[in-house]
Amino acid sequence: MSVAERDPGASTTTDEVPVPARHRLPGGRRLRDGHSLYWWVELLAVLAFYLVYSAIRNLNHANAAEAFHHAQQLIDLQRTLGIFVEQSIQSWALGARPLIIAANYFYGSLHFIVTAGVMVYLYRKWSDDYPRWRNTLGIATALALIGFAFFPLMPPRLLSPDSYSFIHHNYGFVDTLAKDPAFWSFNSGAVSKISNQFAAMPSVHCAWALWCACALVPRVKHVWAKILAAIYPATTVTVIVVTANHYLLDAVGGFFVFGVGYVLARIFTRAGRGPVLAPARAPAHGPAAT
Repeated sequence: MSVAERDPGASTTTDEVPVPARHRLPGGRRLRDGHSLYWWVELLAVLAFYLVYSAIRNLNHANAAEAFHHAQQLIDLQRTLGIFVEQSIQSWALGARPLIIAANYFYGSLHFIVTAGVMVYLYRKWSDDYPRWRNTLGIATALALIGFAFFPLMPPRLLSPDSYSFIHHNYGFVDTLAKDPAFWSFNSGAVSKISNQFAAMPSVHCAWALWCACALVPRVKHVWAKILAAIYPATTVTVIVVTANHYLLDAVGGFFVFGVGYVLARIFTRAGRGPVLAPARAPAHGPAAT
């Protein structure tokens, strides 16, 4: 694979700098600038990062009254902007139960499946780009923790007197994950006890979806694949609203942390972006020259 094929934005220069031979561990993949990636190291690192992220995310469940107050503030802002349309959208969707069920399964699974698939695709087909996109995802996800900590937010599905006694107005939202078939519900068993249900701003679902689209659209070859990748973030925004798990501004927050993560990753990621290094030549064998 040529340099131009590996990185759509890479220079087409063919200048190469020799690189000394290095000891390589099993499962390694050499990048254009001599750095090495190991799939098993990447897998362990991703798993460790997600476990730490989940632990921190669910460490502080915040105060329900504070989360409700923030929800009221966000709703007032969206009303001022003329974009408080979540309840209207969900009410329309509730008339089509297959759509609701599809949205439940989409919300509960695809953000893991698609994101993991894109990471594998980048690692295997665009190895030189992989470190930058991996770092983008990691930075954006870590930044989301700041929002969860400083702006706990009650999601639309909890805006009901049935959820908390201090809520005296029913905003008309339905918790579709609890009402209709889904992989899981926030109200079920251990999930309700360990999950931070006020970790809504920003929407990590939307941050990851935009990450997938931006990574895929310039790299996949088929037009249909580009279209699917491009509409994936918009579909995700629709799903988080239809299932009453987020407000529209949560999606904006998710897109924002992705953008910051992308900029920071471009600045600080070095692997795969250096000059092309020629593979080290093995020492010649045979009779020594006299």
